[in-house]
Amino acid sequence: MVTIDQVIAEKLNQWMYNEWPIGNFFACLIAITLSVILCGVIGVEREMRGRNAGLRTHLLVGVGSCVIMIVSIYGFPGGLSRDVARLAAQVITGVGFLGAGAIIHRNSGTKGLTTAATIWIVMAIGLACGSMNYVLAIGSTILMMVVLTVFRKFENKINKSTPLIILNVEQNMPVISKVLDAAKECGCSIHGLHSELCDDGQIELSFFAIADTHETGTNEFMKKLESIPGVNTVEILDTRKS
Repeated sequence: MVTIDQVIAEKLNQWMYNEWPIGNFFACLIAITLSVILCGVIGVEREMRGRNAGLRTHLLVGVGSCVIMIVSIYGFPGGLSRDVARLAAQVITGVGFLGAGAIIHRNSGTKGLTTAATIWIVMAIGLACGSMNYVLAIGSTILMMVVLTVFRKFENKINKSTPLIILNVEQNMPVISKVLDAAKECGCSIHGLHSELCDDGQIELSFFAIADTHETGTNEFMKKLESIPGVNTVEILDTRKS
């Protein structure tokens, strides 16, 4: 099967000027320019969300992956036996570690997973551009923007009634039993209960509260938590910020 990208690459490879294969130069130029545009679009979306890994990070990863793929294809003498996918495999591994640095774990919540995934996908888009798979790169970018924008609304609706609640409570106070009683009264269930002793002598409790019926039950539950003796602060951590 012959793809559109293969036809474009073949036409460019046949473009000669006084025995100079300038078609390859333009193919590389198109690949780098396209990677800047496509990876920049995803980077702008992350930048608008206020993420640490924003426009510049996504551009550097995407364009760098594109350049490495071009070097893997054109950067070695044709007489040498080589595997053009070897450098691409190393890029996949390396960017995986870079994306892991964007993930932040706090108590029972994890933030930055989506940003780590976008770093990984711009790497794939850069490799696609560098290997002259322009249609694949453009189509993947469009799909990723749909996931990051349209699907976010559906995700928010699904997770709206499952907040991560963090309580700072005094020691030697029977708080957990009262929290469980309050959850039962409000029709909520508690999952992932975690306790940790803080430096100031207080105990930090974190758990997910899921309303069994409707969102009103969660709001009522929050009010009851604030009135429990021994509970100093009540905080809701938005785990959807990723």
